[in-house]
Amino acid sequence: MKLYVISGVTGMTGNELVRQILVDGSKDKVIGFDNFYASSIETVSDHIDDERFIFFEYDLNNKQQMAEIEKIVKAQKSQYDEVIYINCAAVVHTEHFYHVYETFETNVEGMNAFLQQAIRVGAHKFINCSTSEVYSMNSWNEDGGVKENDYLTMAVAEHSQRTSYATGKLLTEFFIKDAVDTGKILGCSIRFANVYSRNERFPKHIIPFIINSFKNEGKVVLLENSRKNRRTFLNNYDSCSAVLALAGTNSALDGTVYNVATDEEISIIDLARLCAKKMGIENPKIEFSGYRESDPERRLLSTRKIRERTGWKPQVDLEKGLNECIENYLAEN
Repeated sequence: MKLYVISGVTGMTGNELVRQILVDGSKDKVIGFDNFYASSIETVSDHIDDERFIFFEYDLNNKQQMAEIEKIVKAQKSQYDEVIYINCAAVVHTEHFYHVYETFETNVEGMNAFLQQAIRVGAHKFINCSTSEVYSMNSWNEDGGVKENDYLTMAVAEHSQRTSYATGKLLTEFFIKDAVDTGKILGCSIRFANVYSRNERFPKHIIPFIINSFKNEGKVVLLENSRKNRRTFLNNYDSCSAVLALAGTNSALDGTVYNVATDEEISIIDLARLCAKKMGIENPKIEFSGYRESDPERRLLSTRKIRERTGWKPQVDLEKGLNECIENYLAEN
């Protein structure tokens, strides 16, 4: 039996992890907490009454509340074969990327405090959810995408404050590497590509934004960058299955980094047109306004490393994922 301790548990990654961990017949347990910064208890409503799921409305940055989590884990850890910490708490919406203080406390200080707690309680493993933003302006190449060991070419303060978010996340990867190299815990970091979910509470990521814009306004307003930008999109079912694949592969928890993405690249304009088509909208109205500094035209990641070490591969293609999103968001009032 395993005990999972998950921060940001009602967020886009956390809530799906609960669903995949607590499958029928599983004797594993999840202790999860969230402050509802960008989520809602509704995302885990299917398991909120499950005795295997213990939820706290706690803030990662509240020392007293985190001390309570630590106390609970210490009291229960002997009942389980493994204790696994997964850090999903993060300030991730693009609107915050350019505001250094909005991301630092949670993404850097909070993550490190959570890692140190895991070490103190004697947890076996720690999975750190990082971001592909660390690739910054060097986010793709023609040889199957950027790899985890490629050198990074990041924008600097003179170019864009956006890089502060990526720099903070990169620092957490060093925290994990140090903890593993010094024998304190097993673990790794994951650089997710553009993740989307059918039940995102606030539709700010591009796919739910497009769907809700067409639904509520009859049009979508994209940034000027979208005239050129191309991306791959990862369904959160697959991002979470990657987390669990790594957590279940001790040999992969060497403190290094894993890209998690798909190779279905699509332009943002074609994505908007595809969503409109699936919604039954002919000749969709697409407008452009605003510009985002230091926004790479493409983001294409190599996933060879995680595939070879764990056997993971994405199961939800863009066609299926978009159908699920559209069905869900159109069904909402």
